[in-house]
Amino acid sequence: METDKIKALEKETGVVLVEFYATWCPHCRKMMPVVDDVKALFEGRAAVYQFDIDLNGEFADTLEVKSIPTFIIFKNGEEVWRTAGETEADLLARKLEEALQS
Repeated sequence: METDKIKALEKETGVVLVEFYATWCPHCRKMMPVVDDVKALFEGRAAVYQFDIDLNGEFADTLEVKSIPTFIIFKNGEEVWRTAGETEADLLARKLEEALQS
């Protein structure tokens, strides 16, 4: 099952933002409305996927996620940017826009 997620991500064309979070993580909960805003802002231009690390541990390990929340931007299946911790919506939007433009 985890392998399927990785293969799907590698086949995804265009720009994708992936977030790893946990329901028990206060920083992750604080980021939920930020991610919702970014998702709405980029609707139709970039996909946004959120994975609960407790339910997707193998997937997180494969992508070497060490802390939560972790945000990873992929372009055509290749990782182009990553950050961890609480992140400003402006930074996420700017990095998505850069990936779309490159």
